[in-house]
Amino acid sequence: MKLAEALIARADYQKRIEQLKKRIHMNLRVQEGDEPSENPNEMLTELAEIRHELTSLIKQINRTNCGIQFDDERTLADALTERDQLFDQRLLLSKVVEESSQQIDRYSQSEIRVVSTVNVKSIQKQVDYLSKTYREIDTKIQGMNWNIDLVD
Repeated sequence: MKLAEALIARADYQKRIEQLKKRIHMNLRVQEGDEPSENPNEMLTELAEIRHELTSLIKQINRTNCGIQFDDERTLADALTERDQLFDQRLLLSKVVEESSQQIDRYSQSEIRVVSTVNVKSIQKQVDYLSKTYREIDTKIQGMNWNIDLVD
């Protein structure tokens, strides 16, 4: 199995777990004399089995990510961590730009003027740089995922 296939399977397991949780919750109580539409005990058993499979798969994915070189200096796990940090930093700075760029309408000259406390242009350049760097790393990661065999 390729790493990309394992990642797709992981996402599928995670969705199935969330769906099962909702279905279990909806069938925990019924009116006296009624039957639940689905047996919560059976679903709990299925949930435990899926969690076990998901745990095994995540361990394989993690071992694979730690054992594959992304470049001369980083493993795939390192690159994933850096990509996630780039995303978080870009998201934060984008919000700063958005909030700093909002115009506050003044209806008269006597109203207090609100000004930005940051250099929006400079921060926007940082956002653009982070976005580009994120895309480059993510594209390489995605490409590698389809060429890497999952470690057993």
